[in-house]
Amino acid sequence: MNERKKSSFTSFLFVLPYLTMFILFLAIPLFYGIFISLHDWNLISPNRPFVGLANYTEIFNSNSTAHELFFSGLWNTFQFVLYSVPLLVVIGLGLAMLVNSLPEKIRFLFRTAYFIPYSISVSVVAILWLWMLDTNSGLVNQTLIKLGLDSIPWLTKIPFAWVSIVIATLWWTIGFNMIIFINALNEVPEEMYEAADIDGASSWERFLHITLPTIRPVMLFVLITSTIASFNIYGQPYLMTRGGPGDSTEVLLMGIVEQAFELRQLGSASAMAVLMSLIIVGISLIQLKVTNRPEKEAKE
Repeated sequence: MNERKKSSFTSFLFVLPYLTMFILFLAIPLFYGIFISLHDWNLISPNRPFVGLANYTEIFNSNSTAHELFFSGLWNTFQFVLYSVPLLVVIGLGLAMLVNSLPEKIRFLFRTAYFIPYSISVSVVAILWLWMLDTNSGLVNQTLIKLGLDSIPWLTKIPFAWVSIVIATLWWTIGFNMIIFINALNEVPEEMYEAADIDGASSWERFLHITLPTIRPVMLFVLITSTIASFNIYGQPYLMTRGGPGDSTEVLLMGIVEQAFELRQLGSASAMAVLMSLIIVGISLIQLKVTNRPEKEAKE
């Protein structure tokens, strides 16, 4: 075996574990889900006839349960994305800059402290924030009452239910974005800041004209991954509010699970999941195009 073939084989061995996991846990489930969405797949019936796009058209039939679950859940999911993603990006970057400005000796303590919640499971996060925000006996409301203030229905009324879910999500996941931004900030050449200082640039001008343009690719990555993660929200509203009050925080994944396992209509639930995936891909492509446009215009 010559050196070139040996190098190619070695590279393939490095890729093989990821490729195997990709095929087993992403590619096969994806195509199997599309296959199920083309059939009348009822969990309690052995007959699963091919129905083509009927499950997809049912979603757009205003008289169907799938229509109500899909579009109500989609609207609630869009709300959460709009509330959470800007905060995940802006606060993540702000924390990264704050931690990066600390002395090296204590910097790692704050990085660790902010990142630790990211390693906790969603069930633990939900239990913790339920204990904090319970209307009657939660720590936050008990503190407010002792201060002579009225208690807040954090989990039982809108908009407080959304506020609670967003706060819990930020606390849980902001450390990941912060670490990504810290790594990006450390890659900004120090010479650029020194040149800006010589020219008399202010801190805001340095941030606007040096930091942001340099970390633009990383910011795009954080924006897209935060959007995808927020669009796939399930555990926080399911465990904290049960989709309430009413169905105002019942997100799309909760509707898909209900259609699949409570109503036992796995075919239409798979069609809902496929449409959800297409929406996520579409939003990601739009974000990629919009955020790259200023860079292209600058080059022209």
